Amino acid sequence: MAPRYKLSYFQLTGLGEPIRLLFHYGGIAFEDNRIPKDQWPAFKSGAPLEQLPLLEVDGKVLFQSIAITRYVAHIVGLDGKTALENSEIDAVVDSVNDLRSKTLNWAYETDKAKKAQLAAALFAEPFPFFLNKFESWASKNGGYLALGRLTWADIYAIAILDFLGSIFKKNLIEGHPNLIKMRENVVSIPRIKAWIANRPKDVIQFD
Repeated sequence: MAPRYKLSYFQLTGLGEPIRLLFHYGGIAFEDNRIPKDQWPAFKSGAPLEQLPLLEVDGKVLFQSIAITRYVAHIVGLDGKTALENSEIDAVVDSVNDLRSKTLNWAYETDKAKKAQLAAALFAEPFPFFLNKFESWASKNGGYLALGRLTWADIYAIAILDFLGSIFKKNLIEGHPNLIKMRENVVSIPRIKAWIANRPKDVIQFD
């Protein structure tokens, strides 16, 4: 009997979306448990680190978003074939997450003037630096970020870059032809394309 999967995350794409995309890529059924913001306080105390996402596998609770994403990637065959390959994939994923982490102060800032200053600083340095690095990796790997083939690094990157683009209301990969090619390599996969066309809209706003 196949395992039962239950993914718990907020009502948005964010860190839950790479996991959802991988499940859809693999054609694996899972429960997409989207927790409304007003229900989060009651749910929070039962989470191992009081954060989301969580993945239940036949009742066993997995936590930490990248660890969960890596686990599902292994199930669907988008991890590396050797320890060295996995290291290359992990380095890309960690780099994307480094970029995401630099936006957190902006996301939680409530003062509009300070928020605008933080956004300007992000687009002056971290975004160009990281996006140019990603562009060079995608160029080297023929439209992928690692190993010259589709891996979970590509799916993770596209999920996070699309999410960041949506909250900043910018096409972050515009002007980066190899990242555009990488995105197309991901979103044109039939099961992923179908999911993106019909997935729920994000509820939580950051502006």
